[in-house]
Amino acid sequence: MKGPDLSTKPRVLIEDWLPVAELGIESRRERGAASALPPLSFLHIWWARRPLVASAAVALAGVLPAWSEELALAFPDAVELQDEAAYRRWLLHLIGIWGDPVRGRKVIDAANAAGVKLQGNGYGYRQAFRNPIPRKDIDLLHAVLIHTWGELPMLADPTAGGGSIPWAASRLGLPVVANDLNGVAASVLKAGVEIPATRGLDLVPELKKWGQVLVKRVEERLKEYFPLQGGESVIAYIWANAIPCPRTGRLVPLLPDKWLRKTAGKEAAVRMLTEVDGVELAEPIFEVALGRDVDKADASTGTTARGKAISLYDNLVIEGDDIKQAAQVGQMKQVLYAVAIRKPSGERTFRTPTQTDLEAIAAAEAKYAEVKDPWLTTGILPSEAIPDLIPKHEIRPYGFTYWTDMFTRRQALVQGVFVEEFASLEAEVRKELGEDATDVLFQLALMQGKALNWNSRMSSWDVSRQKMRSVFDRHDFSFKWTFAEFEGARALFSWCLDQLIDAYGGIARLLDETGVSPADANDRLPREVTVLQGSGASLALPDGAATHVCMDPPYYDNVMYAELADYFYVWERRTLGRLVPDYFHDDLTDKDNEAVANVARFLTMGKRRQELADLDYETKMTSIFAECRRVLASDGVLSVMFTHKKANAWDTLGMGLLQAGFTIETSWPVNTETAVGLNIRALNSAQSTIMLVCRKREDRQGDTKVYLDDIEQDVRRAARDAAMRFQHDGIEGVDLLLSTYGPTLSVISQSWPVYSSTPDEDGRDKLLRPEEALALAREEIVGLRRSRLVGKAAKVDTLTDFVLLAWDTFAAREFPFDTARLLALAVGGLDVDELERAKVVAKSSGNVALLTPSERVRRGGDSDAPGVRPEAASFDYIIDAVDTTLYIAEHDGMPAAKRFLDKHDYINDAGFISTLQGLVNAMPRTKVKGEWVVPDAGRLDTLCTLYFPDVTLPEATDVATLVEDKPAALFELE
Repeated sequence: MKGPDLSTKPRVLIEDWLPVAELGIESRRERGAASALPPLSFLHIWWARRPLVASAAVALAGVLPAWSEELALAFPDAVELQDEAAYRRWLLHLIGIWGDPVRGRKVIDAANAAGVKLQGNGYGYRQAFRNPIPRKDIDLLHAVLIHTWGELPMLADPTAGGGSIPWAASRLGLPVVANDLNGVAASVLKAGVEIPATRGLDLVPELKKWGQVLVKRVEERLKEYFPLQGGESVIAYIWANAIPCPRTGRLVPLLPDKWLRKTAGKEAAVRMLTEVDGVELAEPIFEVALGRDVDKADASTGTTARGKAISLYDNLVIEGDDIKQAAQVGQMKQVLYAVAIRKPSGERTFRTPTQTDLEAIAAAEAKYAEVKDPWLTTGILPSEAIPDLIPKHEIRPYGFTYWTDMFTRRQALVQGVFVEEFASLEAEVRKELGEDATDVLFQLALMQGKALNWNSRMSSWDVSRQKMRSVFDRHDFSFKWTFAEFEGARALFSWCLDQLIDAYGGIARLLDETGVSPADANDRLPREVTVLQGSGASLALPDGAATHVCMDPPYYDNVMYAELADYFYVWERRTLGRLVPDYFHDDLTDKDNEAVANVARFLTMGKRRQELADLDYETKMTSIFAECRRVLASDGVLSVMFTHKKANAWDTLGMGLLQAGFTIETSWPVNTETAVGLNIRALNSAQSTIMLVCRKREDRQGDTKVYLDDIEQDVRRAARDAAMRFQHDGIEGVDLLLSTYGPTLSVISQSWPVYSSTPDEDGRDKLLRPEEALALAREEIVGLRRSRLVGKAAKVDTLTDFVLLAWDTFAAREFPFDTARLLALAVGGLDVDELERAKVVAKSSGNVALLTPSERVRRGGDSDAPGVRPEAASFDYIIDAVDTTLYIAEHDGMPAAKRFLDKHDYINDAGFISTLQGLVNAMPRTKVKGEWVVPDAGRLDTLCTLYFPDVTLPEATDVATLVEDKPAALFELE
């Protein structure tokens, strides 16, 4: 076996091939059911974990060499390397895809459509992440990598977050360095990647032992505040926030409705009594009604909606500002209105709060008042205030000033007792376990994160699923009118311990079983994991140390990680911070150095705040990419996973890569959504992750300046070729636009620096912004899709083009304003205001909606403007004629529509017929139990069937015939 030729950069597999179809299906399988998620998902919440299978594929394909005859000759006994097809099958095997997911998906879809129940899961193998790779494959993998690089290549992830990439790489035995700025994320990396990689399942017995000690001590201190009655166990205490009526002063609980359970025959709801025996009450009394005693109309009526409330006492509106004002001056209180219980028989039901419940709450509040100041002094309780937040996170108007305000006094007492007991346990564990103690304590501290996420004023009762919702069921802070409380003495931390053991045990088992020696189960695969906490722009690594920098960076403004993580950080400073104080050295998370477009950091800058947030994000990403270039070997690879529907996000990310000195060699879109799923849910946002593959750029020879005009045709060709290729792989809509961004950036990067064809205001050359080239790519896609929709490349007219391409791109009436703006420009230089004046769209709250024919009707003085005009003699825009036909069909019937068509001779009009063909191709042709999801699609279907036989109608899908298939994005919630 000859050694590697290190004089040239080894070409890696991901530069030639990535199994995008297989990865898309497997990524969806991985996220297909909450109960079947990878165990890493259950250890501690993090807001954007990539699927493990996609992470493994990119991590591995970025270091495996592209197949060559030389490789096959170097390993003559390895059948996996003897031809390119076998080599690619081997990659799929290495990442756990032990069958044909594309074929399996087709079989499942066919069975669903036919109403046939399949035996097994339809794929013939388990989810990819569950399959442990045998030692012989790991040994061959390592031999190939050493042959290629001279040693096992090190993978670095500078923004590792929830740990999918380093975990997947470490599982296969690659040396890994995982870094994150956020102390909470770094703790998750240590607990989910580093510790199980080195300790494995050996840690579980000690976790159980000491975890049970901790749980029992917490229970003993808290059980008097959670009394049980009649042998019951408490599932949840269900509360409402309440304020005084501004006119009567009497308490108004803020309930969107009064339902507790809607299951037929087992209904449960709460009633509110405002007087007893003719005596008016200062606060309502609650009663739980069950079964036939439930008044469904009353149960469906609440006291709050759209941020306002209705007083129980005078039926007048309480304005949203009055609610917030009451909260801010301390007048908002919390009232217990129901208790979800399990009887000794096992029956789940609800009961009215008793005097015993209320006395226990009062006792807990008194105890909290007693310990609060000492706990604040000794650091048991967080004292930190909530800082400025982005608008959608801003919760302070509802009276949340300090992080402890997120909890009732009883909930805060529960958390404080855990912190105190954890601190007292530490010395005992260290005395008995010595140097092994830190790993045990580290995992036990994670119980707190679970408790925080499931027990606060932000957790809630899920009526439909009859369970509690966590705080972060979305990627934001959202004020809850009603909330649910865990039973804090016996149930909460015993459940948290069970979750910890299951999660850690599952993580460790997957690692231990991968690469284990068949001759000796104790001979585990050695793994090397280093976790760093700090800025991705300043890594504690030497120059050229990493062969593959594989990263999933923050997505512009998608998730404000630091803002959300503060909720955990302020408490975990008191537990995890005892073990890794360097991770928690500040009072709050580091937002100044976080690479996100966070407008909250620029609130004082007025209208410029978004511009400054964008510039801040670009500057920080450029610094991170520059650091990646420093630590990357000269022949190494940078792979970047990115997804965002906003052009600004791609413009700033692309500029960062270009300015940091990288070329984009290729890109791969991995789609995690099905066409049926898109139509059912009317999704209109990005569902693909784009994998950008980059190399260090070498200095361009010569001093000839390159302008966009010089490479425009190359950009257009690259975008067109990419769209045609990825369209074949099932990439559609917004994702098809995104799939061209990588190839477009690639063309620019090969010639960088590239200058704009338009000089700056002083007449000097200015560097090209990637968005200028991305606009060219969008124009190409518009032309390509137009041709596909209407069967010819020729334009119809600009308004009609926009409607056709909006339906084709978004498969929904409503879609984001930013993407609508870009599409309008690409179609023909339109802007959204023009479309609104033409009554094609309406704008609202950052979105744009296509108007229905009825909404487009013009009357009186507007009779000559674009829109629906049944009496018009002619139409300038074909979409107006089509919508007028559909309007007449809806209100006067198809015969009247036929008379309109005959009057204008549209039956024989080529442009009109082409537009109909485009619309039936573009609109979602989906029914639910026989009813069209988009009614206009149904009217078009009837119209074409009756009068336009030359229009080919695609097959419609009735989702009532399908087994429920809940699509899931790449992003994950706990």
